[in-house]
Amino acid sequence: MNSNKSSPVGTEVSGSPLAAAFASVMGWAFDLFDLFILLYVAGPVGHQIFPVKSETLSLALVFISFAVSILMRPGGAAIFGSFADRMGRKRIMVIVFAGVGVSTAVMGLVPSYAAVGMVAPVLFLALRVIQGIFVGGVTAVTHTLGTESVPARYRGLMSGLIGGGGAGIGAALASIAFITISAIYPGPAFIETGWRYMFATGLLGALLSLFVLRKVEESPLWLAAKNAKVSDKQASKPLSFKDLLSGRYGRITVLNIAVAAGAGAQYYLTSGFLPTYLDVVTPVPRDDRGWILLGASLIVVLAATSAGHLSERLGRRRTMLMIGTINLVALPVILLVIARTDPGATVTILILCCLLATLSNAAYAPVMIFLNERYPTEIRSRGTAVSWNTGFMLGGLLPTFVTLLSPTTADIPGRLMIFIAGAVLVFIIAAARSPETRGAIEQHATVTFPSAATIEEGTNAKPL
Repeated sequence: MNSNKSSPVGTEVSGSPLAAAFASVMGWAFDLFDLFILLYVAGPVGHQIFPVKSETLSLALVFISFAVSILMRPGGAAIFGSFADRMGRKRIMVIVFAGVGVSTAVMGLVPSYAAVGMVAPVLFLALRVIQGIFVGGVTAVTHTLGTESVPARYRGLMSGLIGGGGAGIGAALASIAFITISAIYPGPAFIETGWRYMFATGLLGALLSLFVLRKVEESPLWLAAKNAKVSDKQASKPLSFKDLLSGRYGRITVLNIAVAAGAGAQYYLTSGFLPTYLDVVTPVPRDDRGWILLGASLIVVLAATSAGHLSERLGRRRTMLMIGTINLVALPVILLVIARTDPGATVTILILCCLLATLSNAAYAPVMIFLNERYPTEIRSRGTAVSWNTGFMLGGLLPTFVTLLSPTTADIPGRLMIFIAGAVLVFIIAAARSPETRGAIEQHATVTFPSAATIEEGTNAKPL
């Protein structure tokens, strides 16, 4: 670690932010891997935990259990975000990574409805609640530590890499797990037993907490803010969680939630719903479905990272408006075409799914850094995590309403198209009413970061 003599706040900055960036990307990837495993095993879980006569009702009950976890995310964001703002990002990152992984793994141990009756769905829902609280906490650290640790010119790229790239990696890992476990437990064996091992893989994400503990250093922006507060004897009263919901920041938070809700809905109604869509709407064979989902997930990494970096050139607001305008037409049309495609046309469906995933994930690629730039460092974890999780909670509830409002599986595409068009409109309106934020972090803190050459060579840091 190099001493930063030139920093106005006297902080020390790591010689390389790569460990923080890696932990943020993979933390969010495993977070979504753990959260969305349920989407890959919705059928078996409905059969084992929520057995009812109606196929769509059973599916809706599974999505309700998914929604329960989503509903708890804002609470977890508020709790762990407050700790992250007071105690630092790294310490809380270790706790929440372990919490998400362990709570996910335990879901695979829940006994079936046939064995214990109502205890099964109640226990499963309780674990979803616990998981949701930890998931909300993950965003408080992954969505701040990575962007706070890299030089300014990489913040847009990091936003896309963590938000969309991490989501793509997480979904790809879930697809790999699905392909592997389906091969080991083919056909009825997967429905009876294999799905439990999908949840057990959540322990892999918990292991990431050990990497954070050993390799990751604290956010330089958080250290700068902390040291500035200590050195300033006339410092004003610290900002509280109440300030986030009232006055100037209250108005900012409401608009931020609208942006995140519109962006989140585009994800949940497309990439998030795709495993189910290719199962009950366009019933692609299980083996082909796994490879299609894997391909769509991998393309997201490139698409989201590129869109995030584009926001560094064009600005956050302009990038979101441009992508939102395209998606208003493109996403409903692609969903309709997939629904009308022969399930055996694997290549065609793969291309359509990759295009769908590219556009929907590009929409929220700049959102993370946009939220970061709307709040000062002192409340950034809380502000970003609460805005992101509340918005994505609202967006994450929409698949449940789509299935509940669909009398049969044949009605799902039409309902889905209506919901996605409405979500994109919310996104466009909220982005249009928001200011440009690119570079706003510098208004809250001034820190010395390593240059690109420094990152590779480990030499002394260079001021921005």
